[in-house]
Amino acid sequence: MVVIRLSRGGAKKRPFYHIVVADKRRSRDGRFIERLGYYNPIAAGKDVRLMLDIARVQYWISQGAQASDRVKHLISVQQETAANGQTAA
Repeated sequence: MVVIRLSRGGAKKRPFYHIVVADKRRSRDGRFIERLGYYNPIAAGKDVRLMLDIARVQYWISQGAQASDRVKHLISVQQETAANGQTAA
């Protein structure tokens, strides 16, 4: 099964996540099929908090990929901000 999930990066106590499409059997930070964007939970100032390619997300979901709960939430946040004409905050 193919899933859309977060892959952790960054330093200790400074998380940074890539949103990736991966085989469910792979490890969290292991091999992935495609990188769809990133999420920076500790972004401050003019740093971008969430960058996500919605078109590619929709493509993978149409192909049967399952999004994790957190990724589903991030997709809805990205779509809300796109509808309002803002950047993700």
